Amino acid sequence: MVRLILDSSTGGYPVLIGSNLHRELRNVIARLDPTGAAIVTDTNARPWALKVAKAIKRAGLKTGLLAIPAGERSKSMLRLQEVLAFLERQQIDRGGCVIAVGGGTVGDLAGLAAAMWQRGVRLVAVPTTLLAMVDSSIGGKTGVNGRRSKNAIGTFWQPSAVIADLEALETLPAPAYRDAFAEVVKYAVAMDRGLFDLLQRNAPRLVERDRSMLERVVFRCVAAKALVVAKDERDRGPRAILNYGHTAGHALEAAARFRITHGRAVAFGMRVAARIAVAQGICGKRVVEAQDELLEAFGLPNRPPHADPKRVLAAISLDKKARRGKVAWVLPRRIGHAEIGRSVPGPLVRRVITRSLA
Repeated sequence: MVRLILDSSTGGYPVLIGSNLHRELRNVIARLDPTGAAIVTDTNARPWALKVAKAIKRAGLKTGLLAIPAGERSKSMLRLQEVLAFLERQQIDRGGCVIAVGGGTVGDLAGLAAAMWQRGVRLVAVPTTLLAMVDSSIGGKTGVNGRRSKNAIGTFWQPSAVIADLEALETLPAPAYRDAFAEVVKYAVAMDRGLFDLLQRNAPRLVERDRSMLERVVFRCVAAKALVVAKDERDRGPRAILNYGHTAGHALEAAARFRITHGRAVAFGMRVAARIAVAQGICGKRVVEAQDELLEAFGLPNRPPHADPKRVLAAISLDKKARRGKVAWVLPRRIGHAEIGRSVPGPLVRRVITRSLA
């Protein structure tokens, strides 16, 4: 097991990464000493959530469990109301705790509910997908989707602890597991050349879910994100580096009405960003080739998704980081280093998006 302490404006919180962490979870809950606990999960992660419930009960705390439908569509105002009603039924007061057990959808939804209920109760994240372990459970972003925009309704609410038990990945379906490597590659291309080299050398072991290698990769991703979030918790500037691949990726998700997985969308977005960077003379073609090869190694092939280019382009203009209609792109200069705040001419964006979807 490895342990990190992440800094935040509300104090540091532990991130535990390893296997068979039920005892650690009990210890975390015991230290928090909540007046009550409510577990929010989804239908896919419910078996793991039941294990979490048993661990919490062994710590002497009663808890209830709510399982929402799995999938991105549960990140909605309707499901948020359902979670808030559940917290009310459970009589969670300001000394209570929400425990999010599942992937990014559960974490974002339960996190927003925790931030809103009683004007803020504590949150413990128990990510059960690789995507949530390396990205969405870290950094305090919560939210649900608007009708046309991803994560448009939300807030910042830091967890009190994150427990990433790699054992949960054993039963994760292969498509969902491989999908997560889009975010892992994001860190490597945008921030960490050493991680890129590690992924290149060990792709077969990671595809086979080697736990020792996974622990190293999850640790490096969490550490990379923690450094950025510590400098820019409220997403005012440097944190934009974490948006690499997400400008076109989020637009693709919205244009496809969230029928495309987040990982596939981010992989598409990184390919778009790298090709824009080449067209603007920011990086060489080898960056595109190396990135494509690594994505392919993790089962994220360069097949154009089914989406209307006009819808994708319209969704890009709604990007949360746009100012006065101008989108600030994150573009790679070399492997391990990307630049934020880049302006890209509209005709170039249209050309690359259209070609990428052809």
